[in-house]
Amino acid sequence: MKKSILLLSGIVASVQFAGSVPVDPPSRAWGDWPKWGDQGDGTYNNPVIPSDYSDLDCIRVGNDYYAISSTFQFSPGMVILHSNDLVNWTILGHAVDDLTPISSAMNWTEMNRYGKGIWAGAIRYHDKKFWLYFGTPDEGYFMTTASNPAGPWEPLHPVIKSGGWDDCCPFWDDDGQGYFVGTNYTGPCTTYLWKLTPDGKDIIPESRVSINEGAHREANKFLKINGWYYHLFSEVNGGARVVMMQRSKTITGPYTERRQLTAKNREEKEPNQGGLVDNGKGAWYFLTHHGSGSWEGRCVSLLPVTWIDGWPIMGETHAAGEPGKMSWSGKLPVPGGRIVTPQGSDDFTASLLAPQWEWNYQPRAGMWSLKEKPGFLRLKAYKPLKADDLMKAGNTLTQRCFRTTRNEVITKMDLSGMADGQKAGLCHFAGQHSALGVSQEGAARTLEFRLNGKNTPGPAIKGNDLWLRSSWGIDGKSQYAFSTDGRNYQDFGETYQLDWGHYRGDRIGIYNFNNKTEAGVVDVDYLIYNYAGPVTKTGTR
Repeated sequence: MKKSILLLSGIVASVQFAGSVPVDPPSRAWGDWPKWGDQGDGTYNNPVIPSDYSDLDCIRVGNDYYAISSTFQFSPGMVILHSNDLVNWTILGHAVDDLTPISSAMNWTEMNRYGKGIWAGAIRYHDKKFWLYFGTPDEGYFMTTASNPAGPWEPLHPVIKSGGWDDCCPFWDDDGQGYFVGTNYTGPCTTYLWKLTPDGKDIIPESRVSINEGAHREANKFLKINGWYYHLFSEVNGGARVVMMQRSKTITGPYTERRQLTAKNREEKEPNQGGLVDNGKGAWYFLTHHGSGSWEGRCVSLLPVTWIDGWPIMGETHAAGEPGKMSWSGKLPVPGGRIVTPQGSDDFTASLLAPQWEWNYQPRAGMWSLKEKPGFLRLKAYKPLKADDLMKAGNTLTQRCFRTTRNEVITKMDLSGMADGQKAGLCHFAGQHSALGVSQEGAARTLEFRLNGKNTPGPAIKGNDLWLRSSWGIDGKSQYAFSTDGRNYQDFGETYQLDWGHYRGDRIGIYNFNNKTEAGVVDVDYLIYNYAGPVTKTGTR
């Protein structure tokens, strides 16, 4: 029965009516994208993913595209996406299963890396392996490799063990020599180039050269195209972040030629960090996040690239060398493929957690299970680091929210294993948080609405089955509701404006903790996420 419910939700979530290609105004109100992604007629609308996939990089390997996105304190870390056309993306997996080699602050025992943790990285394919490098602001640079981007990935290896670094990128030249680019932001934002050791795991310190300097430099990427060495980065120009590029005929420079590739694009939330990639047929694209976050986070757009005098101008351009302006629609880079979107719903019948899920911090081993009650996710309750503080509770399972015209998340919970002091339910969080759940005191259970530090009690919950729902539209105004029969829902709690904070967009989550003792379980039957998808050809995703 659960499988049929989830299948129906996938169909409902994606049905819209195809229409003519929209004629876009020069600018539009942010969030005004009732139609996004693949339009089913050979075109696409931006954003291609209206959800929080920040600090992107992207490569093509054969006919496949792989993108990575920063994950901060969430585990598993560094999400990996897959596409066949740069527009239709699914979640492939993650590169970092265990965050604790980075820092104990990313474990459930400390939970002290909001806004930090895994920042931007770069993915490359070299010597029949995938190579992934990233930085954390407090700990340094790390790398890992895999023969299959879906994993398994090798254990993390530290490249530089010190704080103050961000946004790195590896590069292998035609002779096989590897290089590494990274920026130290503690002073004037100086970008350095090092040679890599033959195994690609370490830099050669004495090879370091400075190739760039200036305030607010980040988003490093390094490429070689038609004999030129290109260093792609972003900087702040007149109060807005823009994409910049410098080039040289020799890898160590000097990099005296420089060009601004994008306009300021303030109203479009400054698309500026991503991957420059081709479709194998001569056309180039820039897969980018929008750097000024709103409640959906830093969402994903695809900009066409026009090469002018050897420089890749990103977006719409009407004069030779003019920085590119935001493009809201275009032709599919690879037409004729299947329309897909990132995963959401889960019935917990698989032996492993589905790839859309990320824990808030590294979870405590043994305190959750997909096997103890087959077909359910069992969450075991233990004390939060701070009493009754959702943001310090270490057993919260999350996924990203979408900014579409219609969003509905429903989860069903079996409460029969709950204990005195336990609280469990459905939540939203980023900079602020809200939740609707059940609280047990002694043998009595009551509904509870949570808004930051304020809890509002509700009616008594008599049975063991509870359905919780959150619904929101393109404005991000969420309303919670509950049901004890799965059919009739009653709103409870005030309307909550989904939020942005700690460099992250809003997350939907399932939480479970016990303020008094280490006792009690909640069994989650399923989570259904219906959202308004892109226009499809067949009515299915």
